[in-house]
Amino acid sequence: MNFSDEPKGQTEESGARGSHLTHWPLQLHLVSPNAPHYKGSDLLLSADCVAFSLGDFHKDFLKGKVLAIACPKLDEGQDVYKAKLVAMIDEARINTLSVMIMQVPCCGGLLRLAQSAAADAKRKIPVKAVVVGIKGEILSEEWV
Repeated sequence: MNFSDEPKGQTEESGARGSHLTHWPLQLHLVSPNAPHYKGSDLLLSADCVAFSLGDFHKDFLKGKVLAIACPKLDEGQDVYKAKLVAMIDEARINTLSVMIMQVPCCGGLLRLAQSAAADAKRKIPVKAVVVGIKGEILSEEWV
């Protein structure tokens, strides 16, 4: 693929931009649904590539949320992921689940996994899907 030398919408920035990350670890295999930062939070489940593709990921999407990351193509143990998401909904009582994926076909599995977990959970919460293009643009953002 051919990418231009200058990203679209890039403006000169001065100074360091702060992080909105509030906790560690992030990888879904490593997180504990019982960790205190998940209790009553808004969870952002992001495909690994999203933050690298989206220049303002922290400012526009992570601010005010807790984060978990996963790759639906490369990560094994998808059943473990689903169980953790169900536990986050039912036990940690997250308020919302936003799922950010890339427009590539392999990323759709992460959204389907999140929707399946939300359907299997006892509590019902809203699930939002955000699709990011390969050049870092938001292609769609909707509650599903």
